[in-house]
Amino acid sequence: MGWLWAPAMRAAEQAGCVVSASRASQPDEGLWSCSGVILNRSTGLVLCHGRIFTPFLRAGSRTLTAADVSFLPADSCDDDLRLHVQWGSTTANPAGCARQGRPVLCTPKCAGPEAGLAALPRGRPLSPPRPAELLLLLSCPAFRAQFARLYGGDAAEQWRFASLSPEDEVWDNEENLLRAMGWFALLRVQPEPAAAQRNPAECGVALTVAPLGTVAKGAPLLACGSPFGTFCPDIFLNTLSRGVLSNTAGPLLLTDARCLPGTEGGGVFLARPSGALVALVASPFCWKGHEWVGLTLLCAAAPLLQVARAALAHLRLCAASLATQLPREMRAPRGLLLQDPAEPTWAAAAVLVECGSSWGSGVAVAPRLVLTCRHVVPREKTRVLVCSSTPRRVAIWGQVVFATHEVSPYDIAVVMLEKALDGVPTPVLAEQFHEGEAVSVVGYGIFGQACGPLVTSGILSAVVHVDDTPVMLQTTCAVHGGSSGGPLFSTDTGNLLGIVASNTRDNSTGATYPHLNYSIPITVLRPALQRYHKTGDLSDFHRLDSAAKAIRVVWQLQQPLTESPKSKL
Repeated sequence: MGWLWAPAMRAAEQAGCVVSASRASQPDEGLWSCSGVILNRSTGLVLCHGRIFTPFLRAGSRTLTAADVSFLPADSCDDDLRLHVQWGSTTANPAGCARQGRPVLCTPKCAGPEAGLAALPRGRPLSPPRPAELLLLLSCPAFRAQFARLYGGDAAEQWRFASLSPEDEVWDNEENLLRAMGWFALLRVQPEPAAAQRNPAECGVALTVAPLGTVAKGAPLLACGSPFGTFCPDIFLNTLSRGVLSNTAGPLLLTDARCLPGTEGGGVFLARPSGALVALVASPFCWKGHEWVGLTLLCAAAPLLQVARAALAHLRLCAASLATQLPREMRAPRGLLLQDPAEPTWAAAAVLVECGSSWGSGVAVAPRLVLTCRHVVPREKTRVLVCSSTPRRVAIWGQVVFATHEVSPYDIAVVMLEKALDGVPTPVLAEQFHEGEAVSVVGYGIFGQACGPLVTSGILSAVVHVDDTPVMLQTTCAVHGGSSGGPLFSTDTGNLLGIVASNTRDNSTGATYPHLNYSIPITVLRPALQRYHKTGDLSDFHRLDSAAKAIRVVWQLQQPLTESPKSKL
């Protein structure tokens, strides 16, 4: 798998940096920091998150909420603002110290007495923090509009976002965080004296940018950021996390790559074909109600850079030279797409199932047959609406023709549609399971149908057997409310592995754990589906209600049956 990630890792190594802001008059009174992306090493252009600038705005953070504002000039901030940028050297470590196991001193902030650390090894030397100047603050209006649509209105009170970094909490608040959510900053690092300039080889290859809308859901991504900002960069600078593009709403993107506070402004790169920059981290942590979502909010890079070019021209900041130094959108060879923007074929089988005012997910296993969970459509003969997003948006009414009893360990319902879902592929049913294999969950968690199905990635972490028969699958994919009934696929083969039934909840605190979840193996349903395909008879599904006691114990998580089990979703 190394070949898959090598281009993205090279791009992340060359582009990753950390940015800090402080007051010249009070350098010890506060420090704000975030991650950033070096757009051009030779000229020192850097793009980072804009929230670290909110304490310095002359007119306050309300300036950022004006509907017609897409950029602000540098003089929008106080003259007291001081900026520094730090990155890792791309050259080999002198004398190969780290490779030989000899320790290299941490930076003073990391290795000082308050940290209790004298020396720690690191993989390569860091550049000293370099002074930088703010060129402009910028945002993508379309990102802000999509953010207001998905996270605002009646839903706003359900959402909570993480603070930027631990030291930031005493200086800022949730209101400022939301105002600055889609804002970023373009900086220019002051050049080094000629005698101290780096080897030209450190400039590396030119950074390229993926055009908006050319990266498919499910495409592998690499996020690069510095958790906790400037805290101990020897350890945390340019920390990497893998994931996939989980969902899109114009320039507002979601990934299941796991990021931490301080990675705001960090770059997210496409694994193939060339490590192109896809987006910047807008917010790494968010909660919906009491549920940790486990997804990272991104802003696409291409529209941000388009705003930057227009702003530079408007402000006449050496526009002729600076605008040309910004990275351009990647162009694929003639006849070859950068990335097929269509979702994976197997993902198209996932559908939305609406029952009154509630919704869940499902999977089309035949042109007119959909599987979902009983708690999504709780009663037989219930009329439900089934919606498909691909290959085109359609909505078809159907009727629940079977639902397991509430005491059955298998939380399954079957919906018969009034007409066929044309163009939706029927998935291949898996015959066996391999612990550790790459898997994906597709469902309508979080936003319902507002921006189509959500794709999350992980591994098949456990296969639970009873009498040598798989009865439960456990994965590390992020699963949320609304994902119930959605399909679990093998990422490599596209085969249908199971039906998502539940994630995990701590009953004492109410907290949910999206990365620990359970699915019903498709092999449990295979006999009934095979009979339906041959004869049109659904009666074999009734065998699910007579599952052995040992299976009931498994799905009760080893607890005695004291009441009817209820789904955590």
